[in-house]
Amino acid sequence: MNMILFMITMSLILSIILTALNFWLAQTNPDSEKLSPYECGFDPLGSARLPFSIRFFLVAILFDLEIALLLPLPWAIQLETPTTTLMWASILIVLLTVGLIYEWAQGGLEWAE
Repeated sequence: MNMILFMITMSLILSIILTALNFWLAQTNPDSEKLSPYECGFDPLGSARLPFSIRFFLVAILFDLEIALLLPLPWAIQLETPTTTLMWASILIVLLTVGLIYEWAQGGLEWAE
């Protein structure tokens, strides 16, 4: 019980400190140099607020999903039934591979059209 109370108290204190720092630091007025995009010391060539292609985000999400789902695998192998864990991981990898092949066949990974 004491550990839970300690963790709640520390979370509350850290939240208050971070909120106070946010309000305190937000009152500075940045100049135009601070707001300009950084391009290795050169003047910016264009706007830094150009939109990305949606295909970039789709590919990024595709590979992010694989990593997020397979990340707990090293810890799950230490369970009582590692064969079950490996079976589920293999099923997941096969399913993701089939999805990748389908997306590739549909032209979802083609950058130029």
